[in-house]
Amino acid sequence: MKINIITGGSRGLGRSMALHLADKGQDSIITYHTKKADAEAVVKEIEAKGRKAVALQLDVSKAETFDAFVVDVKKALSSAWKRDNFDHLVNNAGTGIGVTIEQTTEAQFDEMMNIHVKAPYFLTQKLLPLMVDGGRIINVSSGLARFSFPSRAPYAIMKGAIEVFTRYLAKELGPRGITANTLAPGAIATDFGGGNTRDNPQAQAMLSGMTALGRVGLPDDIGALAAAMLTDDFRWVNGQRIEAAGGFML
Repeated sequence: MKINIITGGSRGLGRSMALHLADKGQDSIITYHTKKADAEAVVKEIEAKGRKAVALQLDVSKAETFDAFVVDVKKALSSAWKRDNFDHLVNNAGTGIGVTIEQTTEAQFDEMMNIHVKAPYFLTQKLLPLMVDGGRIINVSSGLARFSFPSRAPYAIMKGAIEVFTRYLAKELGPRGITANTLAPGAIATDFGGGNTRDNPQAQAMLSGMTALGRVGLPDDIGALAAAMLTDDFRWVNGQRIEAAGGFML
């Protein structure tokens, strides 16, 4: 039985990941920022599938809270699973921003850095002592680290950094048998970034027209892939960037 920690698991891609992993017989600790009720609803969905789940509050923008979060993880592992370790970590939590380079403030840049670079780096660092040898790490990136759109530089830069971080994790954690890979979604119909891809017909039509498969992605497209990446079938893939974008801008 495998236990996952999925940041940002109360909605969108993280929720889909947790549910697909439950279908594969895996349990999860999911984190939420403010929407406790949404997180508890995901827990109930997982339990309805016959698996266990725990929801923990975490603000990934505040690295000073990570030590307390690790304590919460230890308590959850002990009470729910009678274990002192877990198997897989998915650094998924994040938020977007749309601003040109000329208009970016230092505060906006720092927020993106704290959420998308500093959080995965130091949260992973603090959780590694609890991860089993042979575990798995997925860092969620973005197609925007490969292709470029105006007003996305601050976010995309951070995702580029996380892809480099993933390769270094794979290199340094190899002796423990821990793999690390990047999952880079393309345009997905969720509430991310204000829900523009999901709710704006014009944007959806434009993005669909640039995609080989003729549509934008859905949360389950990503959740299913993440779950597959956390099975033994993916054991020999390490330090790689997996883009899930339906053939966007080929």
